[in-house]
Amino acid sequence: MKTILCLMFFSLCPLPALADLTQAQNLMQAGRFEETMEELLPAARSGNAEAAQMIGVLYDLGLGVDQDYARAFDWYLRAAMQGHPSAAAAVAYYFETGRGLPAPDPMRAYVWYTLAAIGGDADAALSQGELLDKLSDVETSQADILIGDYKTWLFPFE
Repeated sequence: MKTILCLMFFSLCPLPALADLTQAQNLMQAGRFEETMEELLPAARSGNAEAAQMIGVLYDLGLGVDQDYARAFDWYLRAAMQGHPSAAAAVAYYFETGRGLPAPDPMRAYVWYTLAAIGGDADAALSQGELLDKLSDVETSQADILIGDYKTWLFPFE
């Protein structure tokens, strides 16, 4: 009985389809960026972090849309807040450079590079180390608090 209820539950719950992402990746590789965006938006709006990250890339590079760093940052942040490591690294880069933001914020960049590294982004660990040397003791303490807060939420099983 439990098995039947489980199957009924999952058949009634719309989950972001992997097939949509595969189609979006194929369209992106074919250079059909407007169609890529159309394919990604429903999945991203339903909470698919990979789709949100890919939309961030489209805005970041101006592929099929006007290049818009602020919108790219927003989409990267949505994906990063769902634990997407490469999106977290992109958020960190935006904070480091100030791209799409009013100004650079090295402390927040450090936080997001650390979270990206915890999530498995190998390149983020290098950037994390470089930024740590540039932070004051007060900034490092503040960053450690934020990392603890976000880590528990983004990666509860780490």
